[in-house]
Amino acid sequence: MATRVYKQIVPRGDHMEMDSPEIGAASLAMSFSARPRFLFLYRWLAVLMGVASIVAAVPVAALSFGSWGLALLLGRVWPLRQLYEFFSRTYDRIIERLAQKILRDPRDAPALRLMVSLTLTVVPIFAIQLVLVKPRLLLVVAFYLALYGSKFQRFVRMFSASHLEAHRRNGYFAEKYDKVFGRYLEFFLGYFYGNAPELGRTAHVCLHHRENAGPDDTRTNMGYDRTSRLDFLWYLSDNMWTVLGVAPYAYFKAHGDEKNRKRMFWGMARYYAYFSAVFIYNWEIGIFFVLVPILCMNFINAITAWVQHAFCDPEHPEDYFANSVTVMDEVNFLNEGYHLCHHHRSSLHWTEMPAHFERISDRMKKAGALVFRDLDFMGLFLELTLFRRMDVLAEKLVPWEPMNHEQKLALLAKRTSLRTFD
Repeated sequence: MATRVYKQIVPRGDHMEMDSPEIGAASLAMSFSARPRFLFLYRWLAVLMGVASIVAAVPVAALSFGSWGLALLLGRVWPLRQLYEFFSRTYDRIIERLAQKILRDPRDAPALRLMVSLTLTVVPIFAIQLVLVKPRLLLVVAFYLALYGSKFQRFVRMFSASHLEAHRRNGYFAEKYDKVFGRYLEFFLGYFYGNAPELGRTAHVCLHHRENAGPDDTRTNMGYDRTSRLDFLWYLSDNMWTVLGVAPYAYFKAHGDEKNRKRMFWGMARYYAYFSAVFIYNWEIGIFFVLVPILCMNFINAITAWVQHAFCDPEHPEDYFANSVTVMDEVNFLNEGYHLCHHHRSSLHWTEMPAHFERISDRMKKAGALVFRDLDFMGLFLELTLFRRMDVLAEKLVPWEPMNHEQKLALLAKRTSLRTFD
């Protein structure tokens, strides 16, 4: 077994630098027996996909945030706002009644609302585009807005609902409807987002929650400076192998886990078949409706994984109580921000997370778990990595004991300095 060595990033000048080049965890999982030439090609193919993910995400983000701005303007028009609120309340009442009949747990009505909304928008738009064959700009725009929503809020909801679905042994739906709608988000709607089957039920649950973002996790960020934009590019590049299912497949193969290796194989096979079929049907539809979503999935998924375990304790690098971040914000859909609570009790229903947070607060305090208020994961990424504004993070940090601003800054610097090598 390889010996792990933990090192600190050395401050040089007014920025942090790495001790040596890093091959990410996903690369290590894939390349344990590869030749140097293959490694070189593999590395730069990953970087190419990482850059492509950014290029694909930028116009989608502009569209998403632009629609958010437009919605704010329209919301100032009193009749339009009243009409929207009326339809929204009516829609919620219908969903609540439907949830009582078809869900295993009616408390999951918000997830049902999302599934119904996506089914009534994304699916018909995609079907119409297939019938028309030649891509239409308005359909492309409508498709992206239906997928991501304004300010990426629909993607956030999809991510949270799909995440929780992965942890449900029997999915969301009651037994009577399970044969048709079982794992509806991951095994059907997920295709439109570029989310391959088994990345949730198998890779996330049986890999990420087994490793808890430690050195053997394909999504670990311990080998990177979490305040470095360049390091995030390397991480984003490596993350593509996880999104494609390749790194989890290699992980299960290396660990002799045949059940989950086979699950990953067939999940990858189904998604690759879908990807190929659309491109064969029409390569332009393939680019706009399949390739762009999977690149965006890589970009947003990498951001989330990057910040959810961004702060490691150098003295206890594998302690998930120390490296799992908790964020509190207005949205916090399905209580996704209680990330440490989820790692501690992944089967706990999302409505019980706030109470569980209080129950384990003493242990969180002992481990030095970090909690931020008035901040979501995207905001954490912007402040930590893109803008590197530790002052802002220090203001939003909720310490377990009284700390002044300088002490908070020192703590944040310490918890982002861990680097590992295998």
